Amino acid sequence: DPFIRHQHLIDADRPGKGVRTLTRARLGPTMVSRYVSYRPPTSVGMTMETGPWFFATFGGGWRFTPEDRDGVAGTRTVWKYTWSARPAWLSPVADPIGRWLLGREIRARIAAFTQACEDPDVLGVL
Repeated sequence: DPFIRHQHLIDADRPGKGVRTLTRARLGPTMVSRYVSYRPPTSVGMTMETGPWFFATFGGGWRFTPEDRDGVAGTRTVWKYTWSARPAWLSPVADPIGRWLLGREIRARIAAFTQACEDPDVLGVL
């Protein structure tokens, strides 16, 4: 994952609903988040508990559903992030910058995920 520099579970040995995670991004910001749902292999949801000064709120979810395309079995993957900037008066400027920056990071994560899904070494572990 090109976004993450370091990540670890805080209060558990295994991920699960209610478990907190510390994540340090490649660009530097650190966030403590909590799994609000954890249902592998179909979905995961998280919400920020503490994080960078510029996020008032932050949450994300990932959903995986079987999907056939052109007769080939596969998986449709959907990432969804919601956030709000602070201070609120900065939102008119911060929101477009945040959308651009987060969009760039998310596209890089999706590209890395796609590449991993095509890697025989990764697929051999599944």
